[in-house]
Amino acid sequence: MALDRKNVERIVEAVGGKDNIEAATHCVTRLRFALVDDSKVDSKALDENDLVKGQFSSQGQFQVVIGPGLVDQVYNEMMDITGGTRVSKDEVKNIASKKQNPLQRAIKTLADIFIPILPAIVMAGLLLGINNLLTGPGIFYEGQSLIQVHPEWADVASIINLIASTAFTFLPVLIGWSAVRQFGGNPLLGIVLGLILVNPDLLSAYQYADAKLEGTVPVWNLFGFEMEKIGYQGQVLPVLVSAYILAKIEKFLNKRVHDSIKLLVVAPVALLVTGFLAFILVGPITFSIGNVLTSGLVSIFDSFAALGGLIYGGLYALLVITGMHHTFLAVDIQLIGSEGGTFLWPMLALSNIAQGAAALAMMFIMKEQKAKGLAVTSSISAFLGVTEPAIFGVNIRYKYPFIFGMIGSGIAGVLLAVNNVLASSIGVGGIPGFLSIFPNRWGVFFIGMAIVLVIPFTGTLLFGRYQLSKQSRYATEGNAAGIDGRAETVKTESNSSLQSESFASRETANSLTMEAAQQGAVEVMAPIKGKVVPLSEVPDPAFADKQMGQGIAIIPSEGKVYAPFDGQVAHLIKKSKHAIILTDTNGIQILIHVGINTVSLKGEGFTAHVETGAEIRKGQLLLEFDIDRIQQAGLPVITPVIIPDGQDHIQNVTEFEGEALPGETRVLQVTLGNGS
Repeated sequence: MALDRKNVERIVEAVGGKDNIEAATHCVTRLRFALVDDSKVDSKALDENDLVKGQFSSQGQFQVVIGPGLVDQVYNEMMDITGGTRVSKDEVKNIASKKQNPLQRAIKTLADIFIPILPAIVMAGLLLGINNLLTGPGIFYEGQSLIQVHPEWADVASIINLIASTAFTFLPVLIGWSAVRQFGGNPLLGIVLGLILVNPDLLSAYQYADAKLEGTVPVWNLFGFEMEKIGYQGQVLPVLVSAYILAKIEKFLNKRVHDSIKLLVVAPVALLVTGFLAFILVGPITFSIGNVLTSGLVSIFDSFAALGGLIYGGLYALLVITGMHHTFLAVDIQLIGSEGGTFLWPMLALSNIAQGAAALAMMFIMKEQKAKGLAVTSSISAFLGVTEPAIFGVNIRYKYPFIFGMIGSGIAGVLLAVNNVLASSIGVGGIPGFLSIFPNRWGVFFIGMAIVLVIPFTGTLLFGRYQLSKQSRYATEGNAAGIDGRAETVKTESNSSLQSESFASRETANSLTMEAAQQGAVEVMAPIKGKVVPLSEVPDPAFADKQMGQGIAIIPSEGKVYAPFDGQVAHLIKKSKHAIILTDTNGIQILIHVGINTVSLKGEGFTAHVETGAEIRKGQLLLEFDIDRIQQAGLPVITPVIIPDGQDHIQNVTEFEGEALPGETRVLQVTLGNGS
């Protein structure tokens, strides 16, 4: 598409004019704005702009999807028009975050701290669940546990418990590493800080209550001032606040201490000061605050159990949409550390299942095979504890599955709260979540599981079929008015004003694809080893809504990108190396975007073996990326592979799902027009 300066000017006008642009940058696919006032955006004008593929707001940034290749030209033209200063993505991100209110910033910070340590917590939760199976009385034998009947399994259970409980016992170490890193300090010092707070010389926090009653709490005597010599195992607030102090002290010293003596001064002084503050002031205060908060939450659920279960169980899926669900990870962990179990996690597990059941029901409503496939795969994901594909890929798009999911989980939440169902650990959600539940409450939990399976599934199915019958009547009326079977869009009459393609139109489109394939079809082989899924599973609306073009996504099992055909490297992002645009010998361009928001890694974990302009052969290694490094940063590793819009010689794109093997499996088939 030739760049029209007037269209760029219209983009500037649509976002409120140059005076409304506080800062702007771009990545490989979109313009990113930090705007003075988001309410000045003219969404309709953007939709009507030929350059714009989509638009949305995320984390304080307003993003306008342009597409790969062209976005560079649009950005350069926009900078000429506005006279603005070119800034980095991090600068725009920082400016945008300042517009968030304190609560939004706090939630984002907590999410950024806890997401990187989730793998360890999930592992611990799963293993503790297995330990519950081995040690819980009455599960396999009446009144006795498996290890009592078969004592040869006792040491196996002991080792599993040791491995599982380590992550919770040394939780301050994990939080210290992640928090200090998030606050801008040296994460290794965060690890040391966490180890200090759980040092074996200290009285364990788990033994503190008994020692307090017995009057045997050890103390330090500092020139007549006594302070309790206790650790902070399983605690959240003490290490969070201490990590913040440590990072601030370290940054303060780094700016003022000469490089020649930094090694001797910065770390020792920062840890010494933070350590004393942690034991004298921060630890005792935050330990008390944490206990008061958890006791207050427990008392509320004790007094108003049904209401608490209805609200938390019913609205948890909404928390997932806003990102606020990450906040409750800290609450769950604090409840486990202070009370020995959490009543929130069981409701979370059932909310997962409820959204999965609603998504599964959509399989019996939607007729198009790919949509049915998405409903099945996303429901399985939700049943295993990951609800984002089901919520964003299916339920929230049609609205009513999402609502029936919340209704089911709200009812089940009442049941769990009234019966005081507790989890001994967190990390295992969905159906496997029963492993986290204390075995003496499994019966109630399974009844709750039946509720969240039946109510969302049945409600979604019945309402969906009612909607389907209305669509069929409308389609029949349309055919009577002269629609001859070509692909048409059927508009539903529901209050949600949703639009979906007619099921007949997809079948017609498939036949057209077969005819066009005879004119000339190019197969695009898998560039990455892994599992091929629909773009709708990508947690980024620019890709999921196909705003830039059609394609698929791959969940990598190996961190290597291979050439899917013979051709040329049209563009490689030099600094971040996270995205590459390739052109084949027929002039077909594809974009391979490794992970989501991986531009923030600035190339860390990425190795490029080619440069822009390089000739490539099918099967050639182009990029390598570290899957673990991406996941440790809390970023999705799912990789979109798309055919960008605007390629006039392309008539149709057919997508294939399943397991991907580079050089052996086709993932896309591109049908060329007659003029190609």
